[in-house]
Amino acid sequence: MDRHDARQLEILTAIGEGRPLSQRALAERVGIALGLVNLYLRRLSRKGYVKITEFPTKPAARKRLRYLLTAKGLTEKSRLTYEHMLYSLHLFRRTRETLRASLALMAGRGMKRVALYGPGEAAELAYLTLKEFGLEPIGVFAPTAGGEFLGFPVQAAAALRPEDLDAVIVATFDRPQVEVAALVRQGIPAAKCLTLRRLTPAANGNGA
Repeated sequence: MDRHDARQLEILTAIGEGRPLSQRALAERVGIALGLVNLYLRRLSRKGYVKITEFPTKPAARKRLRYLLTAKGLTEKSRLTYEHMLYSLHLFRRTRETLRASLALMAGRGMKRVALYGPGEAAELAYLTLKEFGLEPIGVFAPTAGGEFLGFPVQAAAALRPEDLDAVIVATFDRPQVEVAALVRQGIPAAKCLTLRRLTPAANGNGA
């Protein structure tokens, strides 16, 4: 599923929840600019997926709009949801295979000290894959400390020490270049960073 379809699905889902919704709230939820939300809404309206109506207000009052999901929009939302499920299943399967291959090489060399970086859905998948190899992460880390994840306190990335670990799993389904670069800047060798997606050659060479 491409970014355009993913945004449309998020907007249709938000409108379908039936709660009062402003364009600003939609922009914050989807993570895009306010003007782009306006463009998406107009496109969805032209396609007949969304009905835009005005709340009755006094003439001097600022115009307020209400967004309603049409029957056609509900069908499109169902189609996009199905595509998203297929995409997610493919992504999970591919990610798991990539991580299994990396962990198999590690296990073959007797390397067992693995940290998780970036708590979230990707880290849950990474944790399950670790358990398949009989491994337990030495800790869960993020840019800043706070909260718990899978029963582990989330520690600040600054607490990671290269000499204390064999590898760091950079747990993100997005391109991991930014996260790997941040770890390299604080002394973690790029060779110790296991990613769920392949790095570009330039990023892979950083700090190696």
